[in-house]
Amino acid sequence: MQPPVLRVARPTNDLHKVTDFYKRGLGFEVLASFENHEGFDGVIVGRRDCAWHIEFTHQHGVTVERAPTTEHLLVLYLPERDAWRAAVERLEALGVPACAAENPYWDRQGKTFEDPDGYRIVLQNAAWG
Repeated sequence: MQPPVLRVARPTNDLHKVTDFYKRGLGFEVLASFENHEGFDGVIVGRRDCAWHIEFTHQHGVTVERAPTTEHLLVLYLPERDAWRAAVERLEALGVPACAAENPYWDRQGKTFEDPDGYRIVLQNAAWG
């Protein structure tokens, strides 16, 4: 039996910029992409060994707003200190500064960054569960 796969999908105004952020900043791979599929272009990023991925879409002729609040989070648990530090350093090398989390819980063992669309990514240096 194949396990379920989680896809998080959200719109963006700039597929190239957001894809670059997740590839270079977080080390994700482009798993698939499409152009002009019923008025949408899209890129799917993630890691081939994980049962989840993120799909970014752009609908032709539509402009989307930035993230509605600072509590719209994508949390990545990176329990190994070296892997966590490398992810933080990749984002900082791209010129993406860490920002204070709205919920101070995330600042205790993590760092929060904003992607090009204003959605926040928490790199949590802890194991989940």
